Amino acid sequence: MKIMLRENIENLGKRGDIVEVAPGYARNYLLPRKLALEVTPTNMKMIEVQQKALRKKLEKELSTYQEMAQKLSQVKLTFYRKTSDKEALFGSVSLTDIKEALEKEGFALDKKKILLPEPIKSLGSYKVPIKVFHEERAEIEVQVLPEEAAETPAEESKVAADQAEASEVQPAETESTKTTSSEKEGVDSQPE
Repeated sequence: MKIMLRENIENLGKRGDIVEVAPGYARNYLLPRKLALEVTPTNMKMIEVQQKALRKKLEKELSTYQEMAQKLSQVKLTFYRKTSDKEALFGSVSLTDIKEALEKEGFALDKKKILLPEPIKSLGSYKVPIKVFHEERAEIEVQVLPEEAAETPAEESKVAADQAEASEVQPAETESTKTTSSEKEGVDSQPE
């Protein structure tokens, strides 16, 4: 039975495609759920009008999604996690973590669009593919670092500030020590 798809159906086709399916599948599943429209001579004119409208709509959507894919490919997410032996993580970086981080960056995506086969369970840098639209995909960079690395920049800046203060204080101390030692020499060398 020939039908026109009204929605994208995985392993069958995209919205607007005319496909051949088993009559039972069409009558019992696709047509009652209004996922498809039967192709008949009376429906052909309506189908042609719908397909033209769909093509225009798809062209607009495609350009929007291509821009989104370009923006997504520039995103770099960094996660800090507790580690056991500097490699294995306590827990993991999951789809939900990536989705929430992308939402903070301004991208509202469904979890199904993030093509992460399994949660990330070790430190490192990963490329995670995201299905933006039909065949349009983007890759984001996900970096997983130990939790200590998140604290390190703050500690390093504290240590650097302490060292800067110490270097300012040291010359003053050395001058005062020179003065006292020369005074001691001068006191000892003077005849009584």
